[in-house]
Parts: sequence; structure tokens; C-alpha cells
Amino acid sequence: MNIALIDAVGVSRSAVLTVAEAEGAVTVGPWAFVGLAVAIAVLIFLVLRTKIHALLALVIAASIAGLSAGMSPEDTVGSISSGFGSTLATIGFVVGFGVMMGAILEASGAAEKLAITLLRWLGKRKEEWALAVAGYIVSIPIFVDSAFVILNPLVKALSRSAGRSVLTLGIALAGGLVLTHHAVPPTPGPLGAAGIFDVNIGEMILYGVILTIPAIFTVTLYAKYMGPKIEKMIEVDTGTKLSASEAVSEFNSLATEREKELPSLFMSMLPILLPIVLIFANTGINAVATSVPGVLPEWLVGVASFVGNPVIAVGIGVIAAIYGLTIGQKRQTTLATMEKGIDQAGIILLVTGAGGALGQVLRDSGVGDALGEFVSQLPLPAILIPFVIASAVRLVQGSGTVSIITSASLSAPILATMPDVNLALAAQAACLGAMVFSYFNDSLFWVVNRMLGVKEVKHQLLTWSVPTTIAWATSLVSLLVADIFV
Repeated sequence: MNIALIDAVGVSRSAVLTVAEAEGAVTVGPWAFVGLAVAIAVLIFLVLRTKIHALLALVIAASIAGLSAGMSPEDTVGSISSGFGSTLATIGFVVGFGVMMGAILEASGAAEKLAITLLRWLGKRKEEWALAVAGYIVSIPIFVDSAFVILNPLVKALSRSAGRSVLTLGIALAGGLVLTHHAVPPTPGPLGAAGIFDVNIGEMILYGVILTIPAIFTVTLYAKYMGPKIEKMIEVDTGTKLSASEAVSEFNSLATEREKELPSLFMSMLPILLPIVLIFANTGINAVATSVPGVLPEWLVGVASFVGNPVIAVGIGVIAAIYGLTIGQKRQTTLATMEKGIDQAGIILLVTGAGGALGQVLRDSGVGDALGEFVSQLPLPAILIPFVIASAVRLVQGSGTVSIITSASLSAPILATMPDVNLALAAQAACLGAMVFSYFNDSLFWVVNRMLGVKEVKHQLLTWSVPTTIAWATSLVSLLVADIFV
């Protein structure tokens, strides 16, 4: 092996190793790392500069990485296929059921019911907090772009009736939406990261909630402080403001009239909460059964394991949505609503599977192990590896989901070989890193700004790019603190 060439490509000598002594083992040499660098460069170029879809770009990158590491063409294709299949076996059904549930919640008005209820509970002068919390909950099952479109009329109505800045309310709503969109399954991005890192979905939900709660406060405070200031820079038509008594009266009147067409709060929340409760109950019961054998009856552990499995739990949530939120609808209408959601899920599943394929190639080729040994010697917390990768990819190509999947695919094989790395936190690092500085190449950037009436680039950046970066920075602090204790 040419040691000078190894030094030339910047790979530590200890990182060049034989993966296994078994027959068929792959020796990881310098060209494997050169090939990986080329694969990543090609992936970024194809996604950013060509018409090639991220799905095909990930498969091309996986092929380059495998072949350059010395894998045979047959082994490379086999690794791609097995990685694709194993990833979708973990999360495929959950994504499918999740988007079906989200489509029903969207069409039935359940999301709007939740927002109106929170506004009534929190009362006047706390509208931005109510919308932030509503967005935080609603975006768990509903795609973030759709959720903002659904709830945006509340922003305009509240701005007039409560006399609040439309940008304060809009930024708070969008901020709450984007946090769970990036961090809490069954949203496809974090669900894909959980599958690639092989993390329990219950853990993923728990860490996603814990790590993003601080960001709700920082983003909402930014909205409260900067919303009126940005409005002063531009002309935003929010209508004639009402007095306090007129505001309360108008909101109650409008809400009461609208709620006649909406489902009950219980049925609106049930499809979201039921799967989460079942998954957490399974986690708790199994923890007790494992730590104290025999303390719980076997039938209880078995039932909890079945209904608390994410596939079954989310499936039960879909059934609750069907029979609780589509009362009076024709069968074909309900089926068409669910199939509309499945249409959205198709490409997400394929991209997630392709990301898993790239990760599997890095594992099978031995490059992941070698990189893990090399990176473990760097003065960098391991938990930041997926965070930094996701941030870089997001800045380059704009899609949060693609950034999460790419980061997870590249970092999971590396971190899996490192001791003392919590893989659930690592998966969350990939998700949270993808929130950074949403701008022109992100569809949500345009949805938020256009629907709030913000047209100038400077004001658009203040309205949405800065808040997403605040959420990203706050989540980074939460992540590092959690890594210290976990």
C-alpha cells in the first residue's frame, strides 16, 4: 500500500485497516476515501446543478463509494438493495400510515379545531404562544407546507381581531410547525433518520420533543419582538384593528360559527395522541419487564409489544381518524383522501430507502469503520458529525428531508463504531442540523413569506431565514447539553 498516497489524501494511517479477516473481507485503502469524497461531491452536484432527482443521485453516489472501496459490482448492487430494503422495512409502513392520518386530519378540519381551542385556552395577548404550540402539535402528522396553508387564515383573522402584528403571529406559527417537522416522527425526515440509525421510534419522539421545546421559546420571543419591527419596514395589510372588547367578541363569534363545521377536540387529538401513548406504554412496560423479570404478566408484555409497535400503533391512529373524523363522508371520499396522502409519501419513501442504501454500502465496504476510527481521534464531539453534515447539505440544496437522510446515511456507519455515542441523539443531530437558515431553495421559505405578504429579500430573510437559524442554534445548545448527561 502506498503510504505517501495515504498521506496525500489526508487519511490517518490508523484509519487504513482490514475490516475483517473472514473470507471476502474488504481492505480499506486510500482510494476508498478518495472515492467517498468523489461520491459526496457528485451527490451534491447532481442534486444542486442537474435535473437528476435526489433518489437517483443517492444511488449513483452509493455505487461510486462501493466500487471505489474495492467491492465487486455484484456486492455493490447487493449492498444497495439490502440497505434500501432494510431501511424501508423499518419505517415504510409508519410513513405510509402517518401521511394517511395527516391527510384525514387536514381534510376534516381537526388541525384548525386544535388551534382555535388553544387560542381560547391561552386567552388574549398570548396569541403567538397559542399559534406556536398549535403548529408544534399539528406538524407531527401533517406536512409543514400544508399545515401553514391550513392555519394561515387564523393568523390574518387574529391579527385584526386581537390587534397583533400579522408577522408576529405568522412567524410564531411557522416556527412551531418547523420544529416538529424536523424532529418528531412520524414526520418522514426524523422517521427516516431513526430507521437509518436503527433507533427506537419511541426514543426518537421523546428526544425530539425534549430537544425542541427550548426553541419554541426562542423563536416565539423573536417573533414577538421582531414582528412589529419588520412590519414597520414594509406595508403589510392586516386590516383595521379593533378595540379589546370588539376583538374578543369578533373572535368568539367567528370561532363559534366555524366550530359548527369542525370535529370535537377529543376526536381531533385522538389520532395523534393514541399512537404516542401506545408507543411510550410499550417502552415503559418492556423496561420494567427487563429490569425486574416476572414482575409483570407475560400477556401484558406481549400485548404492549404488539400494540406499541410503531407500525401497529400508527395504524390504530389511522383507524381512529377514519371512524372519528370522517363521519358522514362517503367511502370513496375517505379512500381518496388517504390515497392523496400516500401519493405524497411515495418519493419520500424512495429517497429514504436510497439514503439507507448509501449507508449500507459504507458499512459493507468497511469505509464506515475506518472513518469512525479516524474521526474518533479528532477534537470534535462525535454528536456534531451528523449535525454539521446536515447543516452543510441543507445550505447547499435546501430540502430538509434530503439533508436529514443524507446526513444520517453518511454518519450512521461512522458513529455506530464509536463507544459512548447515543444513537438516538445522533439521529436527532441529523434532524436538527437540517433546520439552518431556510432561504430561496426551500419551498417553505416561499410559502411563509408569500402568504404573509413579505416580498423584499431583506424582509424575507428577517421573517423566515433568521428564525430558522435561531431554532437551529437553540437546538444545537440543547443537543450538546443532552449529550453531556446522556
